[in-house]
Amino acid sequence: MTPTLDQLHEYRTATDTPLFSGLPGDVAVSFEFFPPKSEKMETQLWDAVTQLRPLGPSFVSVTYGAGGSTRERTHATVARIISEGKLPAAAHLTCVAASKADIREVAEQYWEAGVRHIVALRGDAGEPGAPFTPHPEGYASAAELVAGLRDIADFEISVAAYPETHPDAASPQSDIDNLKRKLDAGATRAISQFFFSADTFFRFRDACAAAGIDAPILPGILPVTNVAQARKFASACGAAIPAWMDGLFEGLDAMPAARQLVAATVAAELCRRLYAGGVRDFHFYTLNRPELAYAICHLLGKRPTGEAA
Repeated sequence: MTPTLDQLHEYRTATDTPLFSGLPGDVAVSFEFFPPKSEKMETQLWDAVTQLRPLGPSFVSVTYGAGGSTRERTHATVARIISEGKLPAAAHLTCVAASKADIREVAEQYWEAGVRHIVALRGDAGEPGAPFTPHPEGYASAAELVAGLRDIADFEISVAAYPETHPDAASPQSDIDNLKRKLDAGATRAISQFFFSADTFFRFRDACAAAGIDAPILPGILPVTNVAQARKFASACGAAIPAWMDGLFEGLDAMPAARQLVAATVAAELCRRLYAGGVRDFHFYTLNRPELAYAICHLLGKRPTGEAA
């Protein structure tokens, strides 16, 4: 893709002036949370929602695990965010260990709770590297799940994209072909797995465009404060942790404030490079800790809206 004059100006601005000076805040943001496992974690989650709400997110999403208790916590969390937080909340839904009838029941419950946006995922079997085995009466892929949800209600549907290729994919092109099948089945947008190089995202975006994909692809941003934890996440989704990141966090195990500063700096720089390349919509994996996401949004020029301003 040939850079536009505006993008060339952005490239020069990003190298010739203070990186975050004068940004107009012309970005949209969204945030992902996970459902709480205890009363203390529920308080932490609600604090995160409360702190990020003034930024006027396009939506917030809540992750989902197969099985009763996790599913119920996701449902309760989403319902509370909609009813009390007055935010557009998306619920994750996976194919794992669920029949089509189970999916229909959960989706109908979400619709009744006011949920109008689903993040539809195939899901993983559990342990990294374990093969995904469809439920004998379930959906075999995320594309099938999207089509099934379209038959249940008029949901807005987001799906996952993998800039560094899903571990189960035969090739990068087959992975992009799978993304196109999900979008053609009725998905509205894709949200990318996290990555740590802007060029990785730009190459993926160009490859998607070459494959005829014109739906929005939101970059997923993970501010990393714990490299070991990030490495575990990355191994399950095909993302690469660059060697230089290990060096940045070396010696900071007992210094949480310093780790946060480093994490915010790395993630903010990535977002600034994405902005210079034309990205105006960012999705943050918060891990239920709002400070880093809030700080990065602030650096990008995003300010509280409405009464919060």
